[in-house]
Amino acid sequence: MYKEISVPMKLFAALVVLWSLAGSAIAGPDEDAVRDLLHSTFDKPEAKLVIAPVVAKAGYAIADWTQGEMGGRALLHNKHGRWTIILCAGDGIRSAEALQRAGIAPDVAGELAQALAQAEQALPADRLAMFARFEGLLRMDEAGNHPPVHDRTH
Repeated sequence: MYKEISVPMKLFAALVVLWSLAGSAIAGPDEDAVRDLLHSTFDKPEAKLVIAPVVAKAGYAIADWTQGEMGGRALLHNKHGRWTIILCAGDGIRSAEALQRAGIAPDVAGELAQALAQAEQALPADRLAMFARFEGLLRMDEAGNHPPVHDRTH
């Protein structure tokens, strides 16, 4: 048996939910810059990137992406006001330990991993599964370009 919740409590609960969703959906300048970089680098006329979520902390960002039937995550770093892609991976960069191995300080790696986990909680399982399709870890060069790779989407 359950007790009926009053209308004011229902309204309050709805406002709390909406406020939390709005806060996670609002993109800041870092997230917008990351999306712009990824779109300008990897969009193709026949296959546009879908980039969401993007989380940014202390000059680093992780962007989840899909393109056609492929997906993955990109790790980026802001160097002197310019975002560059450090590496692309699948589930291999979700943990603080993996981010530390990529050269991120432990405290920032922990914050970034936690922010990503929180942002991904609301995603459907089939979208999360697409991010895991990227196998391995692909480091980028200093200009943020993939080394030569053949027959790979993204």
